[in-house]
Amino acid sequence: MLVAALLLGGVAFLLLGGWPVVDGDARSELLSADWNQEWMRLQAGRRRADDSFEWDKRARHFRPLETAPYARDFIKLLALKPGESVLDMGCGAGSIAIPLAQAGHPVIAADFSPAMLGTLDAGIEYYGLEDLITPLELAWDDDWDLVGPVVKAVDVAFASRSVTTTNLKGALAKLDHTARRRCAVTMVANSSPRYDLHLMNAIGASVTCSNGFVYAFNILIQMGALPQVTYFESPRRDTFDSLEAGVTDFSRMLEHGNEDKVARLRDYIAQHMIENPHAGEPGSKGVPQGRYMLDHVRKVRWAFIAWEPVSAPSS
Repeated sequence: MLVAALLLGGVAFLLLGGWPVVDGDARSELLSADWNQEWMRLQAGRRRADDSFEWDKRARHFRPLETAPYARDFIKLLALKPGESVLDMGCGAGSIAIPLAQAGHPVIAADFSPAMLGTLDAGIEYYGLEDLITPLELAWDDDWDLVGPVVKAVDVAFASRSVTTTNLKGALAKLDHTARRRCAVTMVANSSPRYDLHLMNAIGASVTCSNGFVYAFNILIQMGALPQVTYFESPRRDTFDSLEAGVTDFSRMLEHGNEDKVARLRDYIAQHMIENPHAGEPGSKGVPQGRYMLDHVRKVRWAFIAWEPVSAPSS
């Protein structure tokens, strides 16, 4: 039986009977558990698989014109040294790659979505970063020995909100093989970014929280790494142009048995919608903001997991 882990002081503890047990057979059960196999089992039951076609359709909504709060916090935690080179795996439209290049870091910006890379190309041209950003079409499941960066190609390799793969251990190992000094990933540490947890609780809807970062932490421990975990939150504002537009937008959250909560959702939005003082201005993805927003800020909690590479350079 695979049991959950609790992160205390940077150490993984096995949970048995509600209390961490660190002595005896309990410890060996944690260390021998196949965390990657369990991750694969969970991914098989996902709502839908992530693929390049899905992200190609979203690419037109991603036009980062400024560094968002999430990106600023991520870059601060990344703690790059001056001039260090990086791999941004799952770079999207460049929300991290562009500000890093502007700060003088050579960036290999990799993504499996050609449309996202097309949007990134426009940003590279707009900011004049052709000499610092190298776009690369690359998926987690590709053979990186053939089409990926060479072993130890960069100082720091990271995946920001983009560990969308069935083989988590393989993805972490690829980052590890690519980096000379440091690796990092961010994963959700509460409900999915698709959900407004405050709203869902208010209307009595059920929400399953994501603990994917626990699997990444324990896989890294089993790989011989010493991962460090830092938590931070990023704010999100959902805007809309009318009550019905808001209901339509937020109804996407009502799945997995919550489909009967539409009336409660409409009542909640009607009571909590307020004028958006920034209506018409570009939002975080470059899309004009709507006339209304809710009277609370939606917050997503992230786990930033960083480690020193444990793989040896190729001989």
